Amino acid sequence: MRFVSLFLNNRLTIAPEHLVDDPGLKPVPFSELPFTKPPPLNTSFVFDESLQQILHGKLLLLDELPFSIETLHEHYENGFIDYQVGVSRTKYGHNCGRCGNEKDRLFASFSCYRCKSETCTYCRNCIMMGRVSQCTPLLSWTGPKVQWSGENKLEWDGKLSSGQNVASQRFVEQVGLDGELLIWAVCGAGKTEVLFKGIEKALQLGLRVCIATPRTDVVLELAPRLKKVFPHTMIASYYGGSEERELPAQLVISTTHQLYRFKQAFNIMVVDEVDAFPYSYDTTLQHAVSRAVTPDHFLLYLSATPSRLMKKAVKNRKLSCVKIPRRFHGYPLPVPKMVWSGEWKKRLERGELPTPFVNWIREQAKSGRRAMIFVPSVSILKKVTEIIRGMVEVPIDCVHAEDPIRKEKVEQFRAGEIQLLVSTTILERGVTVPFLDVAVFGADHNVFSESALVQISGRAGRSKDDPNGQVIYFHYGKSLEMVRAIKHIKEMNKEDNS
Repeated sequence: MRFVSLFLNNRLTIAPEHLVDDPGLKPVPFSELPFTKPPPLNTSFVFDESLQQILHGKLLLLDELPFSIETLHEHYENGFIDYQVGVSRTKYGHNCGRCGNEKDRLFASFSCYRCKSETCTYCRNCIMMGRVSQCTPLLSWTGPKVQWSGENKLEWDGKLSSGQNVASQRFVEQVGLDGELLIWAVCGAGKTEVLFKGIEKALQLGLRVCIATPRTDVVLELAPRLKKVFPHTMIASYYGGSEERELPAQLVISTTHQLYRFKQAFNIMVVDEVDAFPYSYDTTLQHAVSRAVTPDHFLLYLSATPSRLMKKAVKNRKLSCVKIPRRFHGYPLPVPKMVWSGEWKKRLERGELPTPFVNWIREQAKSGRRAMIFVPSVSILKKVTEIIRGMVEVPIDCVHAEDPIRKEKVEQFRAGEIQLLVSTTILERGVTVPFLDVAVFGADHNVFSESALVQISGRAGRSKDDPNGQVIYFHYGKSLEMVRAIKHIKEMNKEDNS
């Protein structure tokens, strides 16, 4: 979109070109406008409350708001909305005002009908959220804050384990203060329940809380659990395709990518699985977290497999930490068993599976127990699934990141309608299914890092009625990551008994 700059009431201001009837003013892409201070807040202006609820704490494109440009600009002129540059030029290239990207290879130019430029630059890093370019402003709310209801009572009659209780109390003590805390908890320790009391205190203080996680599957699992225990709280889940993104919510469960849309929104940020891809590798996602919180905020990190850098910060006392080495039911983590299965890649090329793996699949099918089978890639996923279907007569299916009905398949698996589910690492976290065994096919593949293998192993034995599910790494040579994963699990079990 093109804007013009003009003097109005002895003050330099800006406006969309079609709202100003003055042919003497030169329209330019938004990023080329001179710097202007936003208009002062007009307290007598009657603002649109639905716009306030959608835009408060956000940073959105014009196309993301269900309001006319006339309505939006009227709020700007009265000091309730601010325009910010979407993509700006820098000394070394460009900067994206939404995701913070500065990598030149992640910008591109196109012929833009909106600003009439042949080389309008846009950011490719966050293109999945809608295109941010040099001519698209980002809008934020500068008017009164949304006032949240004080009715936020926790309705949960569960009981915390001793380890959970210690971590819960530390979180509660930090609510309302600045700082950071890591809760290092084994897979199946019950991290979600640890959050309940702290969230309740925060909500009752009128604070806004976000739980951010790298995976959509985790959002889909957490949202109904939190809505159940906080039935009077405004809660929304944010992920690609979510229908709740326009809801005003005091408690938000979001993928880390969706945090690109927030600005100074949350007093408390819980980053779940802080070690997980892509958050741990993507600096723009980390930038999104830092911008989504208010200047005074508390950051809570949750992880079963913190990075070496985070462990070092804990060791050097630069980061406070609480450990929960025991699962909520009191049983140790199942220790994976390594099974040599020969040159599985060559076998697969011939349309075959290794004999040890075939024997395990057949026994698993007879047992009636559910199993998750993790494979290194989508191409391998399809081959393995097809071969297994020809071997056993039990319900089997597969899932991967781009599967359009992944959510439905996971629900079918939980319900027992699917007995064997083959998956890429997309389901290594956040999926809880009782009476489950786990296998990793090609565990020596470099896609299976220590943290991934620990998380995958953590899918088994999560139920108090079945705490000893089996975990098997099928491999063609022990990898260092496999050895480290088993050592990690044994050390946590040893710490539990100390």
